[in-house]
Amino acid sequence: MGRGKYSSEQILAILKEQEAGTPVADLCRTYGMHQETFYAWKRKYTGMQGGDVQKLRQLAEENARLKKVVANMALEIDALKDALEKNS
Repeated sequence: MGRGKYSSEQILAILKEQEAGTPVADLCRTYGMHQETFYAWKRKYTGMQGGDVQKLRQLAEENARLKKVVANMALEIDALKDALEKNS
């Protein structure tokens, strides 16, 4: 999945604008996004601060890296099992 048009910090700023009283329709028109996108952001980022967003990003990157490690290990295990079966 590719990176979006807005950084996490920009998303938080947009959400704060809405909390300050700017209507969602005006925000969506101004920033060129769909209302569903705004509400998805609101579900994901409500209650977060700038540092929390960076931690979330780091955890997501680490999670992706660990998934790759597990997938590689599973492939190696399968290859070793196949080699053992051929030698037996």
